[in-house]
Amino acid sequence: MTLQEKLSTCSREGKALLATNFYNFETLSGVLQAAKARNKSIILQLSESSLQYLGIDLAAAMAREALKAYGVEGWLHLDHGSSRDVVHQCLDAGFDSVMIDASEKSFDENVKISREVVKLAASYHANVEAELGYVAKLGQVQQVSQYTQPDEARRFVEETGVSALAIAIGSAHGFYKETPKLQLDLLLQIHQATPAALVLHGSSGIPDDQLKQAVKNGITKVNLATETKNMFMKTLQSTLRDNDEIDLRKVFPVATASVKKLIEEKLSVVSPL
Repeated sequence: MTLQEKLSTCSREGKALLATNFYNFETLSGVLQAAKARNKSIILQLSESSLQYLGIDLAAAMAREALKAYGVEGWLHLDHGSSRDVVHQCLDAGFDSVMIDASEKSFDENVKISREVVKLAASYHANVEAELGYVAKLGQVQQVSQYTQPDEARRFVEETGVSALAIAIGSAHGFYKETPKLQLDLLLQIHQATPAALVLHGSSGIPDDQLKQAVKNGITKVNLATETKNMFMKTLQSTLRDNDEIDLRKVFPVATASVKKLIEEKLSVVSPL
């Protein structure tokens, strides 16, 4: 099943897929152990910085082989692609899905760039995600004026042909300084305005009840990154504190297990059935 088909099914049934970034084999393993334990499909995501760290071809091959080894239904997605060139490289490497993020540009320029990526991805039969509105980056404050508007979402999807749309409804990337409050009524209006699969970025730190309601109101893809790497690193730091062990094969599994636990908990919230 293609990711487009899976997201369409989730949208019709009021369900969502968890999309989790991974950074090395250990975080990848933790994510897939959790998906296997819960018998859930998963989207594996890579940011450009992770691609620079791992290498596009190596990262793609590792994800593909790991999905097979763990027996998990999953797809590989480029998170926040900044240019057509990066998108093209990922498509050539066999990514199932790509995100082009031109959200900081004007509406018309965002449409133009996103439409070009949709055309490029068509021959690869790949899913395309774009962002409309602006989801605050790490350390930024989300402004009400940056929220996605239903009419613009409908027009954007019609003019670009994107299958998935990341929307700004009060979430932000990174950790929150105070408890976020998602604009759930606005989300429902956007869901009613467009058939595109709606994506929530910045789910790390959003209360479970808001995540559950967001899925009910139309979110079909929930992105998770910050909590995953934080959980891995904090556990690793704690394990290594006052520890003379030099065998990474003994200390890394502890951090991997913490990632598995986190992802299982997130799956139970986002995709409980």
